[in-house]
Amino acid sequence: MKIEILGPGCPRCRATEENVKRALAELNLEAEVRHVTDPKEIALRRIFLTPGVVVDGAVRSIGRIPEVAEIKQWFARPGS
Repeated sequence: MKIEILGPGCPRCRATEENVKRALAELNLEAEVRHVTDPKEIALRRIFLTPGVVVDGAVRSIGRIPEVAEIKQWFARPGS
């Protein structure tokens, strides 16, 4: 799984990244977590409010800090 946090590295972006890592740890999942700070790359993904979260190419959150519980729902497996 590849997770990208899109934003300039502001406190909101760091909080989002921390929540993503906390959710992964609580679910005992491994993923590549990458912080994308290049404004051109962020704009190419059509993220105009940061932070943004992209999971395996799918935009999951834009312009807000998602809570750990919400992030864990993104990773829930069917039937579990």
